Amino acid sequence: MLVLSSPSGAGKTTLARRLIENEPGIAMSISHTTRPKRKGEGDGVDYHFVDRDTFTRMRDRGEFLEWAVVFDNYYGTTRKPVEEALSQGRDVLFDVDWQGAASLREKAGGDVVTVFILPPTAADLEQRLHVRAQDPPDIVRRRMLGASNEIQHWQDYDYIIVNYDIERSVTAVRAILAAERLRGTRLTGLKDFVQNLQAEL
Repeated sequence: MLVLSSPSGAGKTTLARRLIENEPGIAMSISHTTRPKRKGEGDGVDYHFVDRDTFTRMRDRGEFLEWAVVFDNYYGTTRKPVEEALSQGRDVLFDVDWQGAASLREKAGGDVVTVFILPPTAADLEQRLHVRAQDPPDIVRRRMLGASNEIQHWQDYDYIIVNYDIERSVTAVRAILAAERLRGTRLTGLKDFVQNLQAEL
């Protein structure tokens, strides 16, 4: 379970998309949210867009692996598709904030690898939010204020990437994924393989 987090506008969604495009064997966890759909977003592609009542009912039924409130909107990861992907031997990529990352760490422990994406500068972050131009100015201001709160949790993460350049950042995330896939504790069938190898010596 690979978690990408960052303040809004630092590039985690772009990184997540590039990783999905370039890495076989990894599935994107698509969150449910109550926030309005932005221009160009597709339901079931970027998010599952639901109203607050629907989200609350799902939460109360225990359908979410993790959920959080961000800028007055609810976000949550449903348990079933994640468990299905993992049972098929696929890695699962999460684009969540620090609250979601903490919840996943608490529930899945050693199965979770966390990566925090930092912007090069505060000015760069603000410029990206304005260029995105999908939120009104008051929301951009709130996202800038929220960035400080998000960034203060950087030490809780396994890996940190400063997103100076998207290509370098994609390469870094792919290297993390490759290394984590090679951890002895994650290699299924390794014990039998080694025993067979020793028997042949």
